[in-house]
Amino acid sequence: MLTLQYGMNSKVDENWLAARYPYLRAVVIEGAEAIEHHGWKWWKHQQQDLSQLQMELIDIWHFMLSEMLLDCEGDIEQAAGSLMDAVESHTADSLVFDGQSYRIGDLDLIGKLELLIGTSVSRRIEIGLFAAIMRDCQMDWDDLFRQYVGKNVLNFFRQDNGYKQGSYRKNWSGREDNEHLVEILAELNARDDHFQEQLYQALEIRYQVID
Repeated sequence: MLTLQYGMNSKVDENWLAARYPYLRAVVIEGAEAIEHHGWKWWKHQQQDLSQLQMELIDIWHFMLSEMLLDCEGDIEQAAGSLMDAVESHTADSLVFDGQSYRIGDLDLIGKLELLIGTSVSRRIEIGLFAAIMRDCQMDWDDLFRQYVGKNVLNFFRQDNGYKQGSYRKNWSGREDNEHLVEILAELNARDDHFQEQLYQALEIRYQVID
């Protein structure tokens, strides 16, 4: 995933390491969007959209990976080692932030997302907290990988079709491309050696029939 993220960042800007974009700021925004998909308005009925909530987590993961790569000056092997160490040591169920200790297991999903937003504002990467959010969203690391690869392909597709220039159309036949991606992922086998190519082709077919 780190290799794919390095490639995506280079596609957007070949000088992305020198530019040092505020990737954790993007985590803050995506975290708020995740809360929207969960539903938080106590004064009206809302229905949780789990598939889109999961997709927001994938977006968050893109930016967390990017920040990890920045911290390691683009060294993928070093970033991978740091990430694996963090994954293996995230068993602690508590986190200290802004002078207060939080028991992650005692927080509901929105509470966890709010804490992720707070730590991201403070330029902290909290893998254990992210893993707890994944579990609440019915995802494990294999699910994360499958959906990450899917969104990475979509991001390349967007760039190839004018996303940075402003000519890309994000809504296809009345729905966002993320929604189409979720449907396509359900139809494909992520273990297939040609998974990425098949996904890209399926996106092309749907994009060609935009209303």
